[in-house]
Amino acid sequence: MPLLVDPLTRLSGASLGLQPKGIQVKILGAGPTGSLLALALAQLGVNVRLYDPLTIQGLLERSRAYALTHSSRRLLQSLDLWAPLNSHLTTFTRLQLDDQELNRHTCFEIDDLSIQNQAHGAIGWILDHRPLMKLLLERLSKQPKVCLDLGEIKEQGLDGHDLVVAADGPASPTRKAWGIKTWNYPYQQGCLTAKVLLRGADHLTAYELFRAEGPLALLPMGGDVFQMVWSGPLRCCQERAGLNPSSFLDQLAAVLPEGLQPDVLLDRPAAFPLQLSLAHQLQHGRGVLVGESGHRCHPIGGQGLNLCWRDVKTLTRLVKLSNEGTLPIAKLPRLYARARFIDLFLVGLMTDLTVRLFSSRNVLLLMLRLPLMILLARLPWMRQVLLKAMTDGPISVVRLVSA
Repeated sequence: MPLLVDPLTRLSGASLGLQPKGIQVKILGAGPTGSLLALALAQLGVNVRLYDPLTIQGLLERSRAYALTHSSRRLLQSLDLWAPLNSHLTTFTRLQLDDQELNRHTCFEIDDLSIQNQAHGAIGWILDHRPLMKLLLERLSKQPKVCLDLGEIKEQGLDGHDLVVAADGPASPTRKAWGIKTWNYPYQQGCLTAKVLLRGADHLTAYELFRAEGPLALLPMGGDVFQMVWSGPLRCCQERAGLNPSSFLDQLAAVLPEGLQPDVLLDRPAAFPLQLSLAHQLQHGRGVLVGESGHRCHPIGGQGLNLCWRDVKTLTRLVKLSNEGTLPIAKLPRLYARARFIDLFLVGLMTDLTVRLFSSRNVLLLMLRLPLMILLARLPWMRQVLLKAMTDGPISVVRLVSA
């Protein structure tokens, strides 16, 4: 008997004799997660009102790139969004991990993916924020089931809707209005993001550099352009963000491996604090938390948006059951919270342990890291298990083991 039973599977095949009715959903927050959810629900025939205090221009103006895994690919394909985004996606077929303290590295290749994922010819993809949001907003504007209310602040109440979704980010005013507290662990690190022209890098490789002050990721965005995600002490990140371009590039060059040379800073670096957080509960009456309103993890491994979009997938499946009359809408919020807990917990644990293990000069941890890096380089099955957890979510590994 499997160790984990998806609570959704117990409902998908059996009707409870309910009559379908038109569901009214209010979504607070029109970022990538809220907008994707609105589109997914509208395609089910659900009426959606989507609010955000930002205008369309404000939603588009964000200098950020996302690492997409195969779990996100499948969701975008199911919503007919993958093909339109194809020209904006940068494929990487190799993931290189470098432990700079031990001078050890290992590489994940296409062959380390599951058979099903190998057919798509990529370990993952990098997607810039603007084309993603542009496509989502264009689709939403043409969707008759969606009412867009942008550029205004809306109350966080539950009135008049069958389901209210808080997708308003880590500071979530909705979560606070509902009185939901969060468990927080602030890292002694900040994160610095910027786009750079990088000479000497492989255009099909994503780099994750483990350093004592924190990990540094370099994500290919086409040609010599790379998105840099540089973790370190928050004060250092803030000071680096304030440097002139020449000084910034000099500091970046000093920490990169030999052969990689940053030539041009393409945008203004942005620094922000990092923390691990999880809401004490993901539902409040008829309301639910999705995305970073309910959880945050360290950016190591690029899990953030993919984890948020698995919230979208789960909630969409549940709303579909309610819309078909199989699941009482009153039971949906609690079932959603139960269904998402394990994945959120495992990703938070996985990213946290990785940061603790690889951002340290502690002798005992170095002694643990050395055999781990050696085994990863030598044992294909270890790379396959780790890559499956990263690309399909850690719960997929647990289900595979328990099957």
